[in-house]
Amino acid sequence: MARLRLFCFPYAGGAASVFSMWPGNLPPEVEVCPVQFPGRENRLSESPFTQLKPLVLALAQAIRSYLDKPFAFFGHSLGAVIGFELARQLRRENGPGPLHLFVSGSPAPQLPRRHPAIHQLPEEGFIKELGRINGTPEAVLHNVELMQLFLPVLRADFAMYETYHYAVDGLLDCSLAAFGGLEDSEVSRRDIEAWQDQTCGAFKLRMFPGDHFFLRSARTPLLRAISQDLRPFLAKSSPPN
Repeated sequence: MARLRLFCFPYAGGAASVFSMWPGNLPPEVEVCPVQFPGRENRLSESPFTQLKPLVLALAQAIRSYLDKPFAFFGHSLGAVIGFELARQLRRENGPGPLHLFVSGSPAPQLPRRHPAIHQLPEEGFIKELGRINGTPEAVLHNVELMQLFLPVLRADFAMYETYHYAVDGLLDCSLAAFGGLEDSEVSRRDIEAWQDQTCGAFKLRMFPGDHFFLRSARTPLLRAISQDLRPFLAKSSPPN
């Protein structure tokens, strides 16, 4: 029986299926809860969010009934910022907070943005930038029909990320692990390391082989690290003999 829930937030353009292989590769006591944002897969008919705060408010309400067990958050890139802001929102609502926060492939939110915004670029330029980031498969980038389907969601997600403004607030009291890709041209080790300034709890920094999407190419060591970080919480929540 699951003793801890791990809510997982995907990157820009990503969907819940990004985490489909995770349940069989984490301790059985961990219930993987992939979060499906509007505008993709089984929520394709819904309009995607274009601003981060309304999404976070909606998520805080949507997951409230699932916080009856200890829980942790994992987010990659845009998903890392969403997980971070959701943890802060739950605290503002005096609700339970995550025991642990995993942030992956994202600069710490207090850092100034180095890269120019792309969500308002003309279609050709936007698609070119997507190819440079290497997050969208080539087969999709060159398929006109698929891109027409995906472009609104991708633009909306990038708009959420690029219009997000960090506001100073109290430090989180949960432990935090920050993950980065050794070959990531978008996010440096220093960008990842700066997450330690967002918690008064324990902090771990781990770098994995791969580019910005190392969560796919280095999935096995990534899940091993997540398992290692969650085991102390599982031990604490073990039922008495």
